[in-house]
Amino acid sequence: MNHFDYRNGILHCEDVPLTDIARHVGTPVYVYSRATLERHAQVFQKAVAQAGKVDVAFAVKANPNLAVLRVLAREGMGADVVSGGELERALAAGMAPERIVFSGVGKTGVELAQGLDRDIGQFNIESEEEGMELAAIAAAKGLVADAVLRVNPDVDAGTHAKISTGKAENKFGVPIGHAIAIYTRLAALPGLNMRGVALHIGSMLENLEPLAAAFGRIGTLVETIRSGGLSVSHVDLGGGLGVPYRPGENPPTPEDYGAMVARVTKGWDVTLMFEPGRVIVGNAGVLLTSVIRVKPGIQHPFVIVDAAMNDLARPALYDAYHHFDPVAQTREMMTANIVGPVCESADTFAMARECGAVRAGDLAVFRTAGAYGATMASTYNSRALVPEVLVDGGRYAVVADRIAAATIMGAERVPEWLMS
Repeated sequence: MNHFDYRNGILHCEDVPLTDIARHVGTPVYVYSRATLERHAQVFQKAVAQAGKVDVAFAVKANPNLAVLRVLAREGMGADVVSGGELERALAAGMAPERIVFSGVGKTGVELAQGLDRDIGQFNIESEEEGMELAAIAAAKGLVADAVLRVNPDVDAGTHAKISTGKAENKFGVPIGHAIAIYTRLAALPGLNMRGVALHIGSMLENLEPLAAAFGRIGTLVETIRSGGLSVSHVDLGGGLGVPYRPGENPPTPEDYGAMVARVTKGWDVTLMFEPGRVIVGNAGVLLTSVIRVKPGIQHPFVIVDAAMNDLARPALYDAYHHFDPVAQTREMMTANIVGPVCESADTFAMARECGAVRAGDLAVFRTAGAYGATMASTYNSRALVPEVLVDGGRYAVVADRIAAATIMGAERVPEWLMS
């Protein structure tokens, strides 16, 4: 469920007409619904509570906006971060340090020290080498780092290759066949408290079978580690639940997921940790855009909008689908190629898409844009960095400014020896 619907023929976010936001903020602009964020956080946390003792950390990479993180912090969520910058954002948004999990395959020594200095709750170690470095840094500081070992279970998530993370050829985690030996060696190091294992096999999962298979392998691994006299108190099950991008799509619900987790992990006697991202924020946001013009094409017209691949990269990266709707409701339909103004053929949102008819000057939205939207934006073609707006009932606020190309250029320097 989301809070974007038509009222009196105009698409609203909660109680705010999107025409108002376009008029006062301009386009393109991301628009988020606070009510949707809160509802999704509540639904997910209730669903996984079926499994017993749980801890939920929002995957900050999905949407790191400070206002969004603040909403989720108030709903009791921790943070899963993958960089020092995300760590600082989570803290700035009010997320408790002990509820922060530091993931990521390439944490630097500086970032490991940063996490220790911030007294975060857990490091998800991706390799034996990383664990050894963390142990040495912690010991030098007179600290002990709580950590889990990320395991690659070699399970195909059945999703797009570029968002699959649990197959043997992926860069994440240690091979499951090596996990016991690595865990044993790391557990013996001063400076480390090895308290469990982690996994994450990919994003946009369309069914629960790959997850259940991966969790089953992890359950066996936990038993084997314990049989060697070592402790396992935490298992991080990652994230990956999909959301409906296309009309009629029905990915597994959080309730279905929670029931599966409760069944597969029964008897593990651990704290289960989760890292949801897209399922919390995906449907909580849209990208609001204006139609620049409609250009005739050989087969279908080109609807050229002012949003581009630098604002919403997913279609260019993954051929991802985002539903396109006019802000002014219409029964008239058209089949069109929907493209942006960037000088790249990849700046294409849809080809031969049936959609509500639009004309130059009309407003439209790309739906389900709250995850991996603004966070992946760039200033390619020297375009402004897209702003973000948070709606709360009948009010809204700009929660990230539009950063003009001139501002970005102002941070650049031409050396004196090129000035003459």
